[in-house]
Amino acid sequence: MRCPKGDGCMGTGGAAEPGTQSGEGARKQGWGTGREAGSGPARGRRRKEGVPHFSHFCRVSGGVKLAGAAGAPLAPRAGGARWPAALSHLSLCPPQRHGLAVCLALTTMCTSLLLMYGGIGGGGGHPEPPRRQQQVAAVPSRPPGRGQHQPGLPVGAGLLEGYISVLEHKPLKMHCKSCALVTSSGHLLGSKQGDRIDETECVIRMNDAPTRGYGKDVGNKTSLRVIAHSSIQRILRNRNELLNMSHGAVFIFWGPSSYMRRDGKGLVYNNLQLMNQILPQLKAYMISRHKMLQFDDLFKRETGKDRKISNTWLSTGWFTMTIALELCDRINVYGMVPPDFCRDPNHLSVPYHYYEPLGPDECTMYISHERGRKGSHHRFITEKRVFENWARTFNIHFFQPDWKPEPLTVNHPEVKPVV
Repeated sequence: MRCPKGDGCMGTGGAAEPGTQSGEGARKQGWGTGREAGSGPARGRRRKEGVPHFSHFCRVSGGVKLAGAAGAPLAPRAGGARWPAALSHLSLCPPQRHGLAVCLALTTMCTSLLLMYGGIGGGGGHPEPPRRQQQVAAVPSRPPGRGQHQPGLPVGAGLLEGYISVLEHKPLKMHCKSCALVTSSGHLLGSKQGDRIDETECVIRMNDAPTRGYGKDVGNKTSLRVIAHSSIQRILRNRNELLNMSHGAVFIFWGPSSYMRRDGKGLVYNNLQLMNQILPQLKAYMISRHKMLQFDDLFKRETGKDRKISNTWLSTGWFTMTIALELCDRINVYGMVPPDFCRDPNHLSVPYHYYEPLGPDECTMYISHERGRKGSHHRFITEKRVFENWARTFNIHFFQPDWKPEPLTVNHPEVKPVV
């Protein structure tokens, strides 16, 4: 008895049924689409091409046996796994006259078993372990007591979901007991903090901030570099120092989802792939779209402002500090001023970047971005208020300049900063 017209009858373990798989995916797997599963010329083409056609049943000695189009044994499952014992006595053979009830009963039984085992996949018959849920976006607006770890930040977890390798698409696995987060601020000039920074287990830097020529102040070691999509061209111009001499450093690139899409239309992702193919030893990672949405949610939860509605671009410092919270047990931040630093009329004037001494003044840059309403801007001062609040809870310390967040008043322990 032939299967009903238009019905794929049943699929194989680890693959969708012909009637449910997309046309392109089906052709790649050697399956017809749902339209090709019925009778007529389409079905004849499938037989001619040697594609298994599961449309007939017959009884043989020892039960029923599963076979290919020409009676050949069914191909092994993916990964070399054996078919379940319950299916090893099933076969497809030339049509014989059998009762409709027998055919339907066998079809139902076999389809159920195949779907059950097919859901397990081809990895040796073992179900995939549940993926660990990383919730970096769960930094609390209401900090727990000092010394307590927030469950949303899996300190020491090692496997960091949302940071995907460019070539292999695997999550980043990295953990550090102590980190030096080195900003690009002009406050580091003349600081002589280089040796202290290099003594730290992991050193985190941002964008294209160089070390050559500035080692005494910013150190020479780099373990992780967080890079914005807008800085990739500068990274490539200085590739001999920043890429070729990276000595095993990890690079995490972030950018808008439209630039990072992996369907061939993501301009930045395409360039990252090409770069990583030319430099296969480069440990290049990108932030996934889902993770980027978590960063947006975190900003809204900590500041009360929607990033898009407020025309805000999150800074590389925002991404770097949040990544450091996932990565490090202790964070020493070098070159970050407190949020009210620029309000002091006698504040020290330093360049925005230590490697651009003739560039714009740091406080001028901070204030202009904070007050900007037309177009998109970084909210540097708003972000620093959040970092100050996190430092009251987590193991974060600020140097050059050295400062500590003031404790919240007893009467208002949970008041968020006014942004």
